[in-house]
Amino acid sequence: MNVLPAIACRIVFGLVLMTTLAGCGTHADRLFLVREKFFQGDLAATRSEIERLLEDPQRDEDVLLLDRAVVDLAAGRPKDAERTLRIVRDRFDHLEQKDAAEFVKSMMTDDTRLAYSGEDHEKVLVRAFLVLSNLMGDGLDAEAYSLQIADEQQDLIQKAGGFEEHPELEGMQVALGPYVRAMLQEETQTNVDEVIRNRAMVASWQPGFRDGKVDLARAEQSAPCAPGNGVVYLFAMIGRGPTKEERLEVPTQAALLVADRILSATQKQDLPPTIAPIRVPIVVKRFNRIDHLDVKVNDSPAGETATLVDVGQLAEAHFQAKSAEIIGRAIARRAIKKGAVYAVKEGVSAESSPAVNLLLNLAGIAWEATEAPDTRCWGLLPDRIQVLRLELPAGDHEVELCPADRQIRFGAPVLTNVHVDDGRNACLLVNFPEERLIGQVLKSSSDQAE
Repeated sequence: MNVLPAIACRIVFGLVLMTTLAGCGTHADRLFLVREKFFQGDLAATRSEIERLLEDPQRDEDVLLLDRAVVDLAAGRPKDAERTLRIVRDRFDHLEQKDAAEFVKSMMTDDTRLAYSGEDHEKVLVRAFLVLSNLMGDGLDAEAYSLQIADEQQDLIQKAGGFEEHPELEGMQVALGPYVRAMLQEETQTNVDEVIRNRAMVASWQPGFRDGKVDLARAEQSAPCAPGNGVVYLFAMIGRGPTKEERLEVPTQAALLVADRILSATQKQDLPPTIAPIRVPIVVKRFNRIDHLDVKVNDSPAGETATLVDVGQLAEAHFQAKSAEIIGRAIARRAIKKGAVYAVKEGVSAESSPAVNLLLNLAGIAWEATEAPDTRCWGLLPDRIQVLRLELPAGDHEVELCPADRQIRFGAPVLTNVHVDDGRNACLLVNFPEERLIGQVLKSSSDQAE
C-alpha cells in the first residue's frame, strides 16, 4: 500500500505538467499592448509589438498577421497588407481540414491546442479586406476578391446548417462584394444589367443600408454620373471592433457538478468534483461613441458615411451559430478528463487509500483548472465598414472628414485632397476607431497616401 501514494503523486505531476506546458496567458492578454498602441495612433510601435509576438507565436500567428495587415493598410502600405491577407486566407482554407491527432490533444487540454483556422466572420472579412487593400493598390483583383466574399459566406452558412437552422445569419450577408462590383461596372459601363443586379443584391442583403435603394434607382434610371463629373467612393472603418473574451459557463458547470456527484454516489470510485470553472470564449462588441463621418467638400456639407457592413453584428451572429459546439466540446473535455482520473483510480484501487484518492481528486481538479478559453481573434477589426458616394466635377477637391455621434461632430477633422477624372472613380479609405484618424488617408488615385 505504501507504493500507491508515490504512484499517485507521479500521476498528479504528469497530469498537471501536461496541461501547464501550454502556458497560462491567453491571446487576449497578449493582444492588450497591440490594441493599446494602435488606438493611440502609434503604428510603428504597434507593428513592432506584433513582430515581437510573432517571434514566439503561441498558435496565434495568423491572427497576429491579420492585425499586422490592418496596421500596414492604415500606414499606407496596401500591397503589403494584401500580400499578408492572401497568406492567411489560404492558410485558413487549408486548416479547415481536421487533424484527428490534434483534436485528441485538444480534448486532453483545451481548444488553444488546435491550430487556429479563423472564426467564420474572420474568414469572410479576410476577403473583404482583400477587396479594400486591392482597391487602394492597382485595383486589378478587386472584382475577383469581391466574388469570394459571398462564396465563402454561403459555404460557411451551409456548413452551419443553412438559414433553416440559423435564421439569424440571413440578415448578415456581407454586401461589400456586390457594392464594389456595381461600383466598378458603373465606371466601365459594360453591362448595365449586371450593375442593376448587384445594386439590387446590396439593397436586398442589407435593407438597413441608407443608400441601397437610391443606388438601385440610379442604376435603373440614369447614367452613373453626369457628363464632366466623376465619382469619389469613401470607405471608412468606424469604431473599435469585436474581440473574444472569457466567460464562465456557470449553468453548465453547475449541471456537471450535480452529475458527477450523482455518479460518485453510485460508482465504486468517486469523480473529482467540478470545482474549476468552465471557461468559454464569447464575442464582445465594444461601445463606440463614433457613429459616422461627417463629410464636407470644398467647405460645403456633402453627406455622412452609412454602414454597409456591421462587423460587430456579423461576428456575434456567426459566433452564436457555433456556441453550442464550443460548449459541447467543453462538456466532452470534462467528461474525458474525469473518465481518465476514474480509470487511474480503478488501476491503483484508490478506494482503499484515502490519501491516494485525495491526491487523484486534486490532480483531476488541477487538470481541469488549467483549461484556457480560446480567445484568439482578429483584434484590430473595425466595428463597421461605412461608405459614402460623392459625385463631383472633374478636377481637384478638398475633402474634410470629421467624426460624429448621432448628434454632433467631435474629435479632430482631417483634410485631404482628391483628384477626380471625368467619368472615373476615385476611392478613399480611412480608419477612425475613435475621435481621430489612425494612420493615413489612402487614395486609389496617383497620390497613394497622404
